[in-house]
Amino acid sequence: MFDFLNPSNVIWRYAGQMALTYLLTALIGWEREQEANSAGLRTFPLVGIASCGYLLILGVQPNSADQSRVLQGLITGIGFVGGGAILKEGATVRGTATAASIWNAGVIGAAVALQHYWIAIFLAALNLFTLRALLPLKNRIDKEHPRPR
Repeated sequence: MFDFLNPSNVIWRYAGQMALTYLLTALIGWEREQEANSAGLRTFPLVGIASCGYLLILGVQPNSADQSRVLQGLITGIGFVGGGAILKEGATVRGTATAASIWNAGVIGAAVALQHYWIAIFLAALNLFTLRALLPLKNRIDKEHPRPR
């Protein structure tokens, strides 16, 4: 009856994968929240765990075409969610880094589900590096070369 409580059960592995996905994507969401973006602390973990969950539900597929179709659907769906983060104000477009980060959150979830943990960790680290470390460079470029409004 309580077979799911057995530590050797697959549910604990899935819970660990979801927790890792949540942690990695929440870090990116926290960074976006600090920048006062439209998507942040809630959106990123939800995108990540949804991607992870879809692939965990699919399970190991002997036919890679099935897995490919699910990944294609995720890529398209997450692109739609990310598109909502992009705002056009006159000649200025804002939110592209947030949109790309949302897409990356989905890839992080997929990588964890497929047990490519180092890829997920590396993607999260590169995402955070890009958003944080390159921001001063972007601000300097924007200051030196203002865009028309």
